[in-house]
Amino acid sequence: MNAHPMLFALGASASFGQDVAAALGVPLSPHEEREFEDGEHKSRALVSARGRAAYVIHSLHGEPGHSANDRLCRLLFFIGALRDAGAESVTAVAPYLAYARKDQRTRPFDPVTTRYVAAMFEAVGTDAVLTMDVHNIAAYENAFRCRAEHIEAAPLFAAQLAPVLGGPTVVVAPDAGAVKRAEKFRQLLVAAGIDAGSALAEKYRSGGVLTGNLLVGEVEGRTAVIFDDLVSSGETLVRTARTCREKGAARVLAVATHAAFSPAASGVLADPALERLYVTDTVGPGRLGAGVATSKVTVLGCGRRFAAAIRSMHEGGPAQPDQPL
Repeated sequence: MNAHPMLFALGASASFGQDVAAALGVPLSPHEEREFEDGEHKSRALVSARGRAAYVIHSLHGEPGHSANDRLCRLLFFIGALRDAGAESVTAVAPYLAYARKDQRTRPFDPVTTRYVAAMFEAVGTDAVLTMDVHNIAAYENAFRCRAEHIEAAPLFAAQLAPVLGGPTVVVAPDAGAVKRAEKFRQLLVAAGIDAGSALAEKYRSGGVLTGNLLVGEVEGRTAVIFDDLVSSGETLVRTARTCREKGAARVLAVATHAAFSPAASGVLADPALERLYVTDTVGPGRLGAGVATSKVTVLGCGRRFAAAIRSMHEGGPAQPDQPL
């Protein structure tokens, strides 16, 4: 295998790709993307990938002008072209993986879209997929027959928050599905010397309506840190923040890896119950626009974390090494 991985970054993921490339000390390989009048497109490498291990970076969130479907299609076609050009292996690096939340049937005749997306990656010859903080790790790993790798943002958040927390803290899981993620984050804070307990908020969703306001755990007089994998409208975070305030929390902060802000998020996240929100750059920044909500948000770059994963995978190791780059 060549000494260095071959990196590509498609479309609007170019800035993220530059961060990864800089951390690895490997330049992005040149490629061409063309748009046609009928809405079709073509992408191709401008250098030979024959015999090389290629890593293609493209975050699969929707944005104006390019839906999640558009982004997924572009990534699949580019991977197929690299395999046709003789690449030894191709890894899809998707900081945010589209359709990862639809991993089970919740209603009769529902699709299991995560599995269908996995089949498409495999069909074009993808050797491995690398993503961050997927919604359900077990479902993600079981959906793919190719190598499915996953890294966590919790160490980035812990390093950012530990110096500013200081006093008694409680890590709050906003629903039962977030308990394991929240506990890993809590353990990282404890390892950093923070007195951190845990709590669980009640949440039920039916027909798009959220209910439930119980909170299990002690938050009174503490800084509550809500920990989740994704924020869209912000309703879950704000509901949990209000409950923590009602139970006597001194401050309420929130952490969510993927900032997939919906149009409603600007108004929801302006709620004074939530003091600050920390996210990563897996989804492009700026989706909130200007306003109170934006002033509350701190964006952490995770390019170095992906660079560490790519380097480790390229050298035959796990995607999540013990010591990130």
